[in-house]
Amino acid sequence: MWIDTHCHLDAAEFDTDRDAVVARSRAAGVGLLVLPAVEAVHFDRVRALAHAYGCAYALGIHPLYAHRADPQDIDRLAQALRLHREDPRLVAVGEIGLDGFVPGLDFGLQQRWYEAQLRLAHESSLPVILHVRRSADHLLKGLRRHPVAGGFAHAFNGSALQASEFLRRGFKLGFGGAMTHERALRIRALATCLPPQALVLETDSPDIPPQWLYRTAQQRAAGQAQGRNEPAELPRIAQVLASLRGWTAEETARLTTANALAGLPRLAALARPGGAAAMS
Repeated sequence: MWIDTHCHLDAAEFDTDRDAVVARSRAAGVGLLVLPAVEAVHFDRVRALAHAYGCAYALGIHPLYAHRADPQDIDRLAQALRLHREDPRLVAVGEIGLDGFVPGLDFGLQQRWYEAQLRLAHESSLPVILHVRRSADHLLKGLRRHPVAGGFAHAFNGSALQASEFLRRGFKLGFGGAMTHERALRIRALATCLPPQALVLETDSPDIPPQWLYRTAQQRAAGQAQGRNEPAELPRIAQVLASLRGWTAEETARLTTANALAGLPRLAALARPGGAAAMS
């Protein structure tokens, strides 16, 4: 079984064919999807989708949306984590973190939201799903101040030293569509050289399309639509990892699934045959 450890199934891009998207993922052998929220207004929707489609979910406020979050949203998150603490599908706090790539964002504001959510994760004894984009050192600094129960560093593209620091704190590192691009030399080098127990697979659907779906700016200007990523692409993304590592598909599925279960321990009950991963 494959686990897509990061999929935004609630995105508007899936509104017209969400049932078919999930059906294709199941047919491709992707047995479990992890759905992270990005804003407080999405908490109920993400939870409802997880129950409707037999997925796992996380609740959090994404750094790209911190600027439009209501100050009371941290209380809404705390309340939701308390209300649903016995829900087996609630597996993490996320997507939270820091973004140093998008221009014009208030980094100090992001940091305040990030550390407040780390504190809630610690109080809830939940791991976290981290957004890591040109921010790894700042994220690690926050984790030193507010330790949590590990989790995933989503779409990891840091240094080997930064990777080792996340691993030392119980994190697994997410690799997805970016790894399939031949020019993504650092990501591919990391995917090749990191310890096998470090790696989990993700799509970030509908974003970060793999190379076979990607359209250049010139192609988009010529009228070619950007390919939409979806969880059914995960096994083909996994083939790239298998090729880089010299693993079989079976080894890749076994290792990355075990890593996902170790990173988010509540996934284990959902992933068991006949377990809660069946549609509610």
